[in-house]
Amino acid sequence: MLVTYLEAGRDLCETDSILFGAALAVCRIIGAKLPMAGRATTQSSAIPAWRKRIEDRIAKARALIGRLTSFRSGNNRPRIMRTVRMVFAGTNISCMSQPDITQKLTERIDDLKQKIAAWGKRIRRFSERSRRFNQNRLFQSDQKRLYKSLKQPKVCGAGQGPDQADIIAFWRGLWSEPVNHSEGPLMEVVASQGASVMPMDPITITPEDVAEAVRRAPNWKSPGLDGLHHYWLKGFIVCHAVLARQFQEALDQKTVPSLFTTGITHLVPKDQDTTDPSKYCPITPNSAEATSHITYINLAPPLSIILYDRDVRSCRFM
Repeated sequence: MLVTYLEAGRDLCETDSILFGAALAVCRIIGAKLPMAGRATTQSSAIPAWRKRIEDRIAKARALIGRLTSFRSGNNRPRIMRTVRMVFAGTNISCMSQPDITQKLTERIDDLKQKIAAWGKRIRRFSERSRRFNQNRLFQSDQKRLYKSLKQPKVCGAGQGPDQADIIAFWRGLWSEPVNHSEGPLMEVVASQGASVMPMDPITITPEDVAEAVRRAPNWKSPGLDGLHHYWLKGFIVCHAVLARQFQEALDQKTVPSLFTTGITHLVPKDQDTTDPSKYCPITPNSAEATSHITYINLAPPLSIILYDRDVRSCRFM
């Protein structure tokens, strides 16, 4: 059924809409929760569940200490009395008749304070272990990112953000304004070196290239404007042949749909100065990751030959 609709698609935009509709139909059939239209998706809290549980215990213990201290100071309001009775429930101590109730309250308060101290040490111990574990795992996967995180302190983006007009003016000056580069003698040397490079053979995109590109892509990475995650491109195997044909047509015609060049830019603060637009790192997820990897698959062998030849020639003169 999906193949019929895919074959009727005229370009990549229509194919993308068909795949998005198929993914939406699958979600409705299996009863998956879908984000509400017009409502921003809420990010999950970075605080782990175990820490939340311990912090809840600490908060309840501190509230209990406050009420017991208030009762020891002579506060006999009904809410305070209910709390005291709840604390001594199941014991032979009655807060109204026991003469040494002050000593019992002091012992219970000290006991709660010791529990709070133990829970605090547990949080610090678990946090340190989690930090070491994450650093070891990051060292194995991305050492550059690890050293950068050790060098720069963690930035909290809770401060006041820059004005929207300032952001637009700053990034428009970098991305939209034309720049006249100096054409020095170096460019002539580079052009003369590139004249001897033989043009590569025309690229032929196959369904296997599409399958390899989507296989390496993360499943639920932030999508582009289409909202279609790579997970669905991996699951809908029948779309690989259609995508390969349409990618080839776009490459031959030298046309790229706006869907693959437009995205939502997220600005991540780089330091504590959150009011300066230049202190932000732009991250723009789009729908061109699969296309980029397909191009890399076809360009990597010729580029490696060119770079190897240049390295060999440079070594001869050393």
